[in-house]
Amino acid sequence: MVKVVEVKGLQKNFGKFQALKDVSFDVNAGEVLGYIGPNGAGKSTTIRTLLGIIRANGGSAKIFGKDVWTDAIEIHKQIAYVPGDVYLWPNLSGGEIIDLFLKLHGKGNAIKRDELIKKFELDPKKKARSYSKGNRQKIALIAALSSDAELYIFDEPTSGLDPLMEAIFQEEVGRLKAAGKAILLSSHILSEVEKLADRVAVIRKGEIVETGSLEDLRHLTRYQYKIETGQVPTGLETLSSVHDLKIDGTKASFQADSDKVDEILSTITQYGVKKLESMPPTLEDLFMRHYE
Repeated sequence: MVKVVEVKGLQKNFGKFQALKDVSFDVNAGEVLGYIGPNGAGKSTTIRTLLGIIRANGGSAKIFGKDVWTDAIEIHKQIAYVPGDVYLWPNLSGGEIIDLFLKLHGKGNAIKRDELIKKFELDPKKKARSYSKGNRQKIALIAALSSDAELYIFDEPTSGLDPLMEAIFQEEVGRLKAAGKAILLSSHILSEVEKLADRVAVIRKGEIVETGSLEDLRHLTRYQYKIETGQVPTGLETLSSVHDLKIDGTKASFQADSDKVDEILSTITQYGVKKLESMPPTLEDLFMRHYE
């Protein structure tokens, strides 16, 4: 796999406050890396460093094999970026701003631009001062998605968008991924990351605390079970792999370690299984484990 972004031991201090302590991750071509953490965890500081806006105090960060600080101008020719808070020129129309962004980037697709304007239901003739937060976000998304880039960096990209527009964004990210583009998606909307990301990196207080594919990480969390049996399933009380067990007559709910399925099934079949539901852990379960 071609590494597009390589971050190793990245550190950033603001006075005595250490915003990034030891951040390391990669983003490969043709994949979406979900970069997750609550507000203040260090996501935007990492992205500002990658964009060459601020300079790191330690570690290294490279995009396309080039240093993000010394080669920022060259790197920017092949990236597209959408921030979570978009500020626009109030006297320009939405269409004028999109065209300006595409002209600045140098690799814009007018046909794709017009297609996205229709998809996102944007009125490009209105002045930017009249736009809601959601419409300002659409401007940035349309400009970025109409650009021919190799790396797309999205920092809370769907902030202010309604669910229908979020779905269109997710569809477009899938298209970019299929075209072999690298995507860094920073968000605290876990359902969005779960739908799009191939791998996730969880940042907590300036440090990466977990990284890997969603399937890899789900092995570290517990499955949720709901069962109904012919008899009271008292045998579950003796299993060390069963957690948070609640028995209500012949019904029971519990969490269990994902590698202990055989043990659980052999126990509950003794009581005559009438109903069995098993739900894999969500990204939110994984996320909350690091923040509780």
